[in-house]
Amino acid sequence: MKVIPILPVVPEEAGNGLYESEKKVYPRTVTGAFARWRWAFVWLTQIVFYGLPWLNWGERQAVLFDLAARRFYILGYVLYPQDFIYLTGLLVVSALSLFLFTAIAGRLWCGFACPQTVYTEMFLWIERKVEGERNARIRLDGGVLSVEKLVKKWFKHLLWGLLAMWTGFTFVGYFTPIQDLGMEFLQTRMGSWEVFWVFFYAFATYGNAGFMREQVCKYMCPYARFQSAMFDADTLIVSYDSARGEPRGTRGRQDDLPALGLGSCIDCGLCVQVCPTGIDIRQGLQYECIGCAACVDVCDSVMDKMHYPRGLIRFTTQRALEQGSGRAAILRRVLRPRVLVYAAVLLVLTAGMMASLALRTPLKVDVVRDRAALARFAAGGRLENVYRLQVMNATEQPQRYRIDAGGLPGLSLASDAVVEVGAAESRWVAVRLQVPFGSAPPGSHPIHFDIQAEGADAHVREKSVFLVPR
Repeated sequence: MKVIPILPVVPEEAGNGLYESEKKVYPRTVTGAFARWRWAFVWLTQIVFYGLPWLNWGERQAVLFDLAARRFYILGYVLYPQDFIYLTGLLVVSALSLFLFTAIAGRLWCGFACPQTVYTEMFLWIERKVEGERNARIRLDGGVLSVEKLVKKWFKHLLWGLLAMWTGFTFVGYFTPIQDLGMEFLQTRMGSWEVFWVFFYAFATYGNAGFMREQVCKYMCPYARFQSAMFDADTLIVSYDSARGEPRGTRGRQDDLPALGLGSCIDCGLCVQVCPTGIDIRQGLQYECIGCAACVDVCDSVMDKMHYPRGLIRFTTQRALEQGSGRAAILRRVLRPRVLVYAAVLLVLTAGMMASLALRTPLKVDVVRDRAALARFAAGGRLENVYRLQVMNATEQPQRYRIDAGGLPGLSLASDAVVEVGAAESRWVAVRLQVPFGSAPPGSHPIHFDIQAEGADAHVREKSVFLVPR
């Protein structure tokens, strides 16, 4: 008997591919209170990002992460790699802040201050100015190749490229003095690594904000995946009031809704058109929603035109929607135990970090024993140990430091007791300690070094050991 293989049937509309290609999203321009807030954060974040490297603090850049010299300058502070604890604290504070704001009001960071959102807004603004509004952009992309299409596309990408390159240049300016970097660029003398990172960051900005856009939020950003773990029934989220809006349908302004059996939603679809990720908020909360509230603005404008109350789509909580609660009930649930714990931990950590930074001693010392000679005999019947001290001056003025040691009877310093270190520099100093031979039994004895800044309060004590051979 002949066996006939059974093959899967592929629908004609599916084509030859296994997956449906990603459809391009054309967000419609929207105005309103939340749109103004988004642009306020665009201006705020970009003024800080683009402007901060050009600010000077004395004779240097106000914020500079000098990786080559291993110095981090932040306003009046000079930090060393040994101050890594502050970076750890900053990351912990940032994470807790994200948890706190997410528990209160959902994805505020994503919708208003995330770099992906901010640069997408900037690139979309350029696109609108060059190619026109949503319908014009759709027609342009769907039309045949023409001179108009070619000119608009090239001009848009030229502006995108210039903005991306300026962004990459500014980013590198946080690690190389930006004024020197500008002169090197004009004289075509930029270093290879500087050129690489300018183009790399520019390419990342150009690709993410110009092409990938919502796909970064939907597929690449992990926050969208675990955000639900930080939501609860009292978290403010962008929600569609289905009890009020359904059943949806078209109607005239003067039509009687109860007679027609319709809800407040006129099914205009504008909430979908303005969404930067292309979702329909009327289908419920989805992980793709970044909480930008563009749909809130446009729905409120439609409600105003129809002379309906605002708030069909609004920031509210799941509990408020289910119970029909008002704003007062929502506010009463803001200060719930979860939020209070986040806020208390965040406050303690932030206060501790600020206090530690304010009380930080602008002097650091590392003690390293000379491994070439653990112990040796010196003139006058004395036993000597040699150490190397790395003295780091965390101020921006030259300093003189006095070195002393103690911990053993008869322990004395046999090298120079005063060392000079330049502003924001570190220096290795050889230090010789001696004790009378026979004054200490064989073995390892704990000692300490005291380093005191002359004419200042900076003082550091570092522990070490003095070895007495058998």
